[in-house]
Amino acid sequence: MSEHLTVVNHPLVQHKLSLMRDKETSTAVFRQLLREISHLLAYEVTRGLPMTTRAIETPLKVMDAPVLDGRKLALVSILRAGNGLLDGMLDLIPSARVGFVGLYRDEETLKPVQYYCKLPGELSDRLVIAVDPMLATGNSSVAAIDLIKEKGATDIRFLCLLAAPEGVARMKEAHPDVPIVTASLDEKLNELGYIVPGLGDAGDRMFGTK
Repeated sequence: MSEHLTVVNHPLVQHKLSLMRDKETSTAVFRQLLREISHLLAYEVTRGLPMTTRAIETPLKVMDAPVLDGRKLALVSILRAGNGLLDGMLDLIPSARVGFVGLYRDEETLKPVQYYCKLPGELSDRLVIAVDPMLATGNSSVAAIDLIKEKGATDIRFLCLLAAPEGVARMKEAHPDVPIVTASLDEKLNELGYIVPGLGDAGDRMFGTK
């Protein structure tokens, strides 16, 4: 992947995203839609994975069949909302190694505060996909990528549901080598640092909290 920002315009992605934006959508339905949309986004963010072949025998003949090459990739959830994307991606990539970075946003400074970090080993040999539904100010995402790079990762992609222009710019400035895949580039951030039109707080919508 070379483009810094990829917006997935697939009709199913856009339809499901519209349902998620609707404030009348229930927690249960929101959670199910997030899982479904993560399947579709996973398809895009894993494009270009290295491949090799191995000999297998079909019912008709022996063939050299394409299979994934190299170490198992790593998925890193930026807590807590990242877990919604993580669950859907693990449906498709069950053998992936999984890590977690816990960050919360100080509501006054909008700066990220770390409270947890547990990552898989040997990240230098793995593709690492960091997941968080919202790329808003970009501060938390940049901090999470900082931590992942400190653990040795060099091949990193960032997957989100929504992105604000401010967050994309912040990520490009701090980590120009990390491509971003998203379902939508929204208009802007409001004065509270929320994406507009957005869908509210993804964690609250997913877990039914306020």
